[in-house]
Amino acid sequence: MQLRVLIVGGDDQLALQISRFLTHHGLAVRWRADGRSAFGDLRDEAWDVLLLHMTLPDGDGLGACHRIRLRWRVPILALSPGAADTEKVAALEAGADDYVIIPFSFPELLARVRALARRARGDAAGAGAVKIGALALEAASMRVTLNARPVEVTAHEFALLWALAQAAGQVITRDRLLELTRDNSDEVFDRSIDVNISRLRQKLGDDPRHPRLIKTVRGEGYLLADDSGARRPV
Repeated sequence: MQLRVLIVGGDDQLALQISRFLTHHGLAVRWRADGRSAFGDLRDEAWDVLLLHMTLPDGDGLGACHRIRLRWRVPILALSPGAADTEKVAALEAGADDYVIIPFSFPELLARVRALARRARGDAAGAGAVKIGALALEAASMRVTLNARPVEVTAHEFALLWALAQAAGQVITRDRLLELTRDNSDEVFDRSIDVNISRLRQKLGDDPRHPRLIKTVRGEGYLLADDSGARRPV
């Protein structure tokens, strides 16, 4: 199935270069210069990945990222000329699933786009579903429920939660979580794990000071508590 990519923001030259490269590799690409135009595309059509420039002519990229994440589950790859960790963290906290710094390698960009699309389609997580106590995950639809109530998560958050669920009751190091959730990404950004764990805890109603679901094991990593016994496939 042909991947559909929506590019939002950036200058004409960069957008054209990205479009040509991705199209050459078999992807369907559309560019919108501003966020307002992109909202219409997101509302009316299905997209596999959104490439969102953090500088937009009609507003800031972080604000647009947050608004998009509230309404749509499309994987978001943030593009920014800023390399500071604070900018990366801000983009991830606003709802981005991944982050690349301009200028970047086009083959790396393609790898990241494909990796995000795989996660969104459940391929990266694998087939099936898992139920741990009141928490249930379905890989194919990236559906998460807690006490039978849906929990909205991003593609990256689902990949992280799935990795923890596959080893419920066991500690997984940050390095291993990066391996399991970053796929072909070359850049190692350890802080992203902490950011996404924090976001997952908030969405799951987990007290960060005394978490009952996702626990921090100081100096080692994280574990998903399994008070009900062994992990159960459903």
